[in-house]
Amino acid sequence: MPSSKEIRTKIKSVENTRKITKAMEMVAASKMRKAQERMRATRPYAEKIRNVAAHLSNAHPEYKHSFLVKRDTVHQIGIILVTSDKGLCGGLNTNILRQTVARMKEWEGQKQGISVCAVGNKGFGFMSRMGADVKSHITAIGDTPHMSKLIGPVKVMLDAYMNGEIDQLYICYNRFINTMKQEPVIEQILPLTGERLGCATGHWDYIYEPDAKEVIDGLMVRYVESLVFHALAENMASEQSARMVAMKSASDNAKNVIEELKLVYNKARQAAITKEISEIVGGAAAV
Repeated sequence: MPSSKEIRTKIKSVENTRKITKAMEMVAASKMRKAQERMRATRPYAEKIRNVAAHLSNAHPEYKHSFLVKRDTVHQIGIILVTSDKGLCGGLNTNILRQTVARMKEWEGQKQGISVCAVGNKGFGFMSRMGADVKSHITAIGDTPHMSKLIGPVKVMLDAYMNGEIDQLYICYNRFINTMKQEPVIEQILPLTGERLGCATGHWDYIYEPDAKEVIDGLMVRYVESLVFHALAENMASEQSARMVAMKSASDNAKNVIEELKLVYNKARQAAITKEISEIVGGAAAV
């Protein structure tokens, strides 16, 4: 059995760790509320622009954007991988990375190449260690996402799609369900078809001002950028929720460890006192 001093030192160490995890839990709870408000604010816009873009895919304008044209053969896949910059958020990043790697193996089995745009330090580091073809990346996003930071890395993938370097573009992120549940999602964003989005079939007629090409070009770019921004907002809400739950679990486990160590300490102290009393009694009897 360890000495009383060693047990006291360990108790003190666990108590200090519990203070840290408790503070991180409170910080994550505060950030989680802000991230959820931001995520809920982006959902209506993302859904609306999905519907508009899906309706546009069923229209028959004089100009057809390349984002709306399905390729006959798929040789190269593009992935926008959204992860967190920091860890200590449970299995959040592990789940989306595991699912992404599984899909990548399926594509590789079909002899399709893969290009990656990494949003977040965890995904960028993982893909770099894997030796994946990372076309662009962005890290150190902070607690508040800004569209201006995302435009550059996303534009690299959009230019590659328009130039024919990639034939399909997917986005991988964690969708926020509730505080206790986050769902890893891999969805295709290019090429866009109304059938894939569940849009009702039919022909849509629009009047374009000033002209179809300028309006559709701008809309399609805004469509992809809004989906990436929405995915980042969803992932940030999921990250803070997962971190709060993970830190609460760590704090509870530390409390249990402290209680067990205190029980061991009391037993060791009682054993030492009993031993001293026995020695005193034995000495007195000998005299």
